[in-house]
Amino acid sequence: MYPVDLPSVDDTELTSASENYLASLNATPSSNETSKKSAITPANISQLHLFEDDHPDCTVLALHPPHDPTQVLALYLHEKWWRLEDVLRTSSKSRSGLQPVQSVTERLIVFLLSRVVERPQSHGEVSFSPHPRTESCKVLWEDGQAVGFYSVKHKGKLCDSWSSRCYLLPVLDTVLVRRSCRRRGFGLQILHDFCSSFSSEDFLGVSSPLSSSMAAVIRRFLQQHEEHRERLYEVEAPGGWTQRRNIWLNIQLGFYTSEKLAPGITRGAALTSVSTCNLNAPLVTASSRLCDMNQEGSSPSSGTSGRGCSSAAHADVLDFKFPDRPRNVGGKTRSKKPRRENTGEMQKRSKRARRTSVDD
Repeated sequence: MYPVDLPSVDDTELTSASENYLASLNATPSSNETSKKSAITPANISQLHLFEDDHPDCTVLALHPPHDPTQVLALYLHEKWWRLEDVLRTSSKSRSGLQPVQSVTERLIVFLLSRVVERPQSHGEVSFSPHPRTESCKVLWEDGQAVGFYSVKHKGKLCDSWSSRCYLLPVLDTVLVRRSCRRRGFGLQILHDFCSSFSSEDFLGVSSPLSSSMAAVIRRFLQQHEEHRERLYEVEAPGGWTQRRNIWLNIQLGFYTSEKLAPGITRGAALTSVSTCNLNAPLVTASSRLCDMNQEGSSPSSGTSGRGCSSAAHADVLDFKFPDRPRNVGGKTRSKKPRRENTGEMQKRSKRARRTSVDD
């Protein structure tokens, strides 16, 4: 059996066990080893803080080699040390496919996948932020191993802890598939599970900004499932109509890099996704938790029929950046100069980014 298969512990018990072990180790240093590479000493142990909102704190002990404190070799769980690979495994045959995260150990697995196992490999990649302890997640299990996960912001959920803004639709917030397990259809499986989980919702969101690599996976999904073309939107929180852009229409208009949208080519992605809240967006109060149609206007698809997306039907509410037409003023044709983002605006967008890695 592996840690995820053992009786569940709460975050208080997990933190207390870590503190007690560390205190005893400091009092009587041990020479035990988990491997030939690293001895168990206070100098080789660090505390991992699992959640974004550590109130109360939730930590687990990690063993690392002396020369690299960022590399995790083992974790202290259930009064013993477990190799990192074993913490990500299960002996239960019932854990297969996408399973909801419920226990603290399962949330630890989400943390390890996003913050430890799949660390950025290049200068341009951005690390995942820790998830809140109540984040809605599903772990993807394959052959007894955790190979990925995704998280969702539910409709009506507060965007943050310092405002009263709430999400106006379910939003696919973060996605990860391990590099060693990509190109096996797991990205498509996650998208299908997300859409199926909210079958009663007319519209679903994917956190913005959307990378061209993730757009390629979504394109393949929408080619196979035309019924979802009018449902999936790239959104910024809280997800009002001025903060939504239909992904299928964006693809048809070439809003994403064409090189990575070539049919059948979906390289492993570092999807820059989501900040959970855009501070420049208009405020939505908790009293208008669901979509306030009187304020936002009616659905752009309410007056349309058939499949696919029509720019004529959607352009007036989706805030697409169509090229400006030349204007005739005083007999002379003048073209409106395109607005360029200044450095400050670009920095604000980059601060909202959270890395998401997926392949089809």
